[in-house]
Amino acid sequence: MITAAPHPLQLPRTRQPGWQQLWRDAVRDPHELLALLGLQSMAPRVSVAAGQQFAMRVPRGFVARMAHGDPDDPLLRQVLPLDDEMRRVPGFDLDAVGDGAATTATGVLQKYRGRALLVATGSCAINCRYCFRRHFPYAEQTAARDGWRQAIAQIESDPGIDEVLLSGGDPLSLATPKLAGLTDALRPLPHIKRLRIHSRLPIVLPERVDDDLRQWLASLPWPVAFVVHANHANEFDGHVDAAIAGLRDSGAQVLNQSVLLRGVNDSVDALAALSERSFAAGVLPYYLHQLDRVAGVAHFEVDDQRALALHRELATRLSGYLVPRLVREIAGDTGKRPL
Repeated sequence: MITAAPHPLQLPRTRQPGWQQLWRDAVRDPHELLALLGLQSMAPRVSVAAGQQFAMRVPRGFVARMAHGDPDDPLLRQVLPLDDEMRRVPGFDLDAVGDGAATTATGVLQKYRGRALLVATGSCAINCRYCFRRHFPYAEQTAARDGWRQAIAQIESDPGIDEVLLSGGDPLSLATPKLAGLTDALRPLPHIKRLRIHSRLPIVLPERVDDDLRQWLASLPWPVAFVVHANHANEFDGHVDAAIAGLRDSGAQVLNQSVLLRGVNDSVDALAALSERSFAAGVLPYYLHQLDRVAGVAHFEVDDQRALALHRELATRLSGYLVPRLVREIAGDTGKRPL
């Protein structure tokens, strides 16, 4: 007997895993990552010591954007722990940008006039090998400790602070109710005029931009600048585009900051493609950072002469609004230093 096919509306719906589950399912073993990409021949280059010092973590959706069989894939290079990280190079230190000297309360950094940066958490969905806070003492310096009390007290005590920045780690690794607890505590402070959020999650784990997050952003009483972090055009796909659209629909202004990295984006073609692809997704290019010279990242460095030449050529190729500012952070400076 032939039975009637079920009506399409009656078909069982498969639930997509939430962002927390996707976070838990991240690839943490370098050898598994290489196997997924058909690159087992690279196994001798993997550094166990580097992975122990700074663990590998990569969401599987980000892995899916890597080119199978390509040992020079620019996304792979950003996440794979290599022996190069264990070389000691003069001038590359544990605190490259003076975070320690700028700490004014637990997890609160005040480097620039009118701004307070909260190290909201030490957690990230992805551990980028060039991370300038890979040696940061997160166990002792996280603003979310004690229900944000020390951080809020510091901001309240300084009426000159008119902009609060959420950084980390990655602030979006915190559950939305915890973020709402912070912003609820900031609402009564009349001197706060803007909120800025720095997060890589909309790029590497776009599922994080869910209904709850969008509703929280839309409810905030301040203008919101949302700074995402992508270094290569291949980091964008349809899921990322949808996440960016969700941020924009919530009322946030979305900008991109990137880092100039050897073997990742140190060509005019790569930088132009990044600017054009990010703008197509609704993200305005903001900063192109020269590498922060933290211990373990020297193999990513592009020298200043090369960086300036790339930036000049980029400016001849693209409209001005697509050219990010080339900057370096220097400990003790009053702002990012243009090159």
